[in-house]
Amino acid sequence: MPQNEYIERWQKQHGKRLDHDERTRKRQAREVHQQSKDAQNLRGLRAKLYQQKRHAEKIQMRKRIKAQEEKNVKSSAPDEPSKTPLPQYLLDRSQATNAKALSSAIKDKRKEQAAKFAVPLPKVKGISEEEMFKVVNTGKKTHKKSWKRMITKPTFVGNDFTRVNPKRERFIRPMGLRYKKANVTHPELGVTVQLPIIGVKKNPQNPLYTSLGVLTKGTILEVNVSELGLVTTTGKVVWGRYAQITNAPENDGCVNAVLLV
Repeated sequence: MPQNEYIERWQKQHGKRLDHDERTRKRQAREVHQQSKDAQNLRGLRAKLYQQKRHAEKIQMRKRIKAQEEKNVKSSAPDEPSKTPLPQYLLDRSQATNAKALSSAIKDKRKEQAAKFAVPLPKVKGISEEEMFKVVNTGKKTHKKSWKRMITKPTFVGNDFTRVNPKRERFIRPMGLRYKKANVTHPELGVTVQLPIIGVKKNPQNPLYTSLGVLTKGTILEVNVSELGLVTTTGKVVWGRYAQITNAPENDGCVNAVLLV
């Protein structure tokens, strides 16, 4: 493993700090103030290099703004084409140009892509970290630093899951709150089947909850639909499909989901 990837390796092994996203957001917000301070206080060659860099950034920003403003500009061609021969480099100038056409085509393509993954619950109520995690104070070292957390919501772990050494484990997932199956409803067929969960695709609350496999309302799961006998257009049997959780599993004691078709 390259030496310069030790931070990524640490994050994969132990996860990120609980306030990682908040600290990142604040750091980005402080960058503007730091830039202003540097512009006022730098002297000599450093000031010249800094202003040169800022000048290039401003030019790029102006170009981006201008392109955004010009995307609605239309220029129409004359009703009758000219009979006078024109050189090659002037041929395109007489034709209708619609800068918005390309932009709208890209937007339509994005909408089609988004429609594929349209979910029954587009908005869900946020869950605070105080509600999600409970501080564990057992043991001498843990009692002093209070760095362990117990997850209070239902979770999913795979069949090949191996628990980390309890002394080094940061997030504890209780056995009683682990789920392996979900009651999935097929909206077109109108049937509900209990299917095994393959994995957690996305938890809208927090990327950390996704990596921990936390099951909350609105979470996108991947379930094994081989029992339903779904077949693709080419005749292959569909094995995994996405489904969204529609209930609060911590209150109901089961996971109810709707298949995304």
